[in-house]
Amino acid sequence: MTEPLTETPELSAKYAWFFDLDGTLAEIKPHPDQVVVPDNILQGLQLLATASDGALALISGRSMVELDALAKPYRFPLAGVHGAERRDINGKTHIVHLPDAIARDISVQLHTVIAQYPGAELEAKGMAFALHYRQAPQHEDALMTLAQRITQIWPQMALQQGKCVVEIKPRGMR
Repeated sequence: MTEPLTETPELSAKYAWFFDLDGTLAEIKPHPDQVVVPDNILQGLQLLATASDGALALISGRSMVELDALAKPYRFPLAGVHGAERRDINGKTHIVHLPDAIARDISVQLHTVIAQYPGAELEAKGMAFALHYRQAPQHEDALMTLAQRITQIWPQMALQQGKCVVEIKPRGMR
């Protein structure tokens, strides 16, 4: 959102609220492990969830485990790893699985190659992989080429670019 709200939204059950975590609820930090959601934001989310009969969800490229840790002590519906992991309002989880052999082969290839790029980091998410280059922006092109090569070898995978990151995830996950 680039424009500030001119009026306070009506808090009722007729709206559903979806919030991205990094860069919206919490500041983007040099390393994903440094991110913290301020207590006042979490308290506000809980109040909004209550006012909307639970129609509030957190969405992120992060895993549900990470989202839950960042939202403690609260527990919200979630869409993690760009929708590949979801928890609905009733607490039921829905997870897209990547065949173990494919996940293992991609992981081995990425771990082998990323070592050539000091400052770049590989985040393995089970069915998805994030190549972070915030600390090594000079490697952006090389990491993008690597990610593209992975999707050529495994066409069931797709790319999603973010701020100083390129993610390799199952095709169809947004």
